[in-house]
Amino acid sequence: MEFRPCIDLHEGKVKQIVGGSLNDSGAEENFVSQRDAGYYAELYREAGLRGGHVIALGPGNQEQIEKALAAYPGGLQVGGGINADNAKWYIDKGASHVIVTSFIFKDGEFFLENLKEIRKVIRKENLVIDLSCRKKDGKYYVVTNRWQKFTNFEVNEENMDFLSEFCDEFLVHAVDVEGLKSGIDEDLIKKLSRWVKIPCTYAGGISSIEDVKLIEKMSGGRMNYTIGSALDIFGGDIKFEDVIKL
Repeated sequence: MEFRPCIDLHEGKVKQIVGGSLNDSGAEENFVSQRDAGYYAELYREAGLRGGHVIALGPGNQEQIEKALAAYPGGLQVGGGINADNAKWYIDKGASHVIVTSFIFKDGEFFLENLKEIRKVIRKENLVIDLSCRKKDGKYYVVTNRWQKFTNFEVNEENMDFLSEFCDEFLVHAVDVEGLKSGIDEDLIKKLSRWVKIPCTYAGGISSIEDVKLIEKMSGGRMNYTIGSALDIFGGDIKFEDVIKL
């Protein structure tokens, strides 16, 4: 079980937002940093943390992405607008992995041909598939379009087994609790822990060190995790130094 840090970018700034609130008018913000992405990347590099993700939430974030990659080459994953045309560019720029979402999940559907297309330009070892999801009728489905649109792709063992043939890791935001600092999605964590055969990072709702310990207990130490809004470096109460000591 590893702590995977994050750098979320919105309108050219490092921010923490409430997961389902992003729309054309903006987003409900928990935190807006006065520091750039390079600062956080350097912080993670100095702490020896690998596998953190830099996520561009919409346009206007390219400069910040490049600052992060320059500060920590080989140590960060990049997501947000990744497709077959730009994936290799980010790897060449220093990203350890690219994170793909909307290129393979769009218009409510899963496009296997697009997944195969992106695999033609980068190796399996450099690809993370984002399965950020929301619950509907007792099941979890991948959501896209700023986490507003449900796809018909269910997050379950069969589908994760299939996708694991194409990628190195999964990233799963529990969108219903993302950014709320109100506790984790225990049902989702239990299910992911049973289903995944490759590394998987859970994000969403962590509000305390106790939540982290609960994730470890429920997953048997198999689930990696991300803390966003609740971390002190993003205005929260959990001390970054305490997390990296776990």
